[in-house]
Amino acid sequence: MTDGRRRFEELDHQETRIGAVSLRRRIDPRTGEDVYEVKLDDDFLMSSLFTTAETELARIALLHAPDRPLDVVVGGLGLGYTAVAVLDDDRVRELVVVDALAPVIGWHRDGLVPLGPRVAGDPRCRLVLGDFFALVLGTDGPGVDDASDVPRVDAIVVDIDHSPRHLLHPGHAPFYTAVGIAKVVARLRPGGVFALWSDDAPDAEYLARLRAAMPDAAAHVITFPNEVRTAATNTVYVASAPLP
Repeated sequence: MTDGRRRFEELDHQETRIGAVSLRRRIDPRTGEDVYEVKLDDDFLMSSLFTTAETELARIALLHAPDRPLDVVVGGLGLGYTAVAVLDDDRVRELVVVDALAPVIGWHRDGLVPLGPRVAGDPRCRLVLGDFFALVLGTDGPGVDDASDVPRVDAIVVDIDHSPRHLLHPGHAPFYTAVGIAKVVARLRPGGVFALWSDDAPDAEYLARLRAAMPDAAAHVITFPNEVRTAATNTVYVASAPLP
């Protein structure tokens, strides 16, 4: 025990259609701070130790967004760092966060994760249960509970798969094809922005597909400290829909 806190506890563990999702809290022995971690089966999805890239994903996206009131869709809720970074921009009029896992949304609504009250309590933000990829691609899939008819928006920001090549589910693959990218463009208002997080180094083939539809597409390498190595990197892809 440290200050009455357990050194480790599993806050939630539930079976979902894509595996067992769990939320864990542990005390970092170096700092004494709480660390929150999300796992899908044995795969680590996110840790509150490493959130630089999740925040930069939103910051870079909105840096490239048009200077107007913004309607934003985020694919993937996680621990809420991307959503909060979006909400920090005063131009944001509405944020819809789509996540396929009901437990993750529940953690935020129930205050089990530190940013939950901020995300779930902001009147501009809606947490939506559904398949983000089916929603964007217009394909059959698990329904979206209250946003099945999402209009065109100013920004689509995605943090779900590990990378365009390393997917959490094979059914996500069409999103990263030329056809999938065209569907993204069709969901954006003129000048709207698309941004994607990746755990891998920049992928030249995927970037070429993005540039075929959105010529200004770029890959930003985000560097941040790692408890094992001196530095780690993620990639943020960003691209803007063509203007008329």
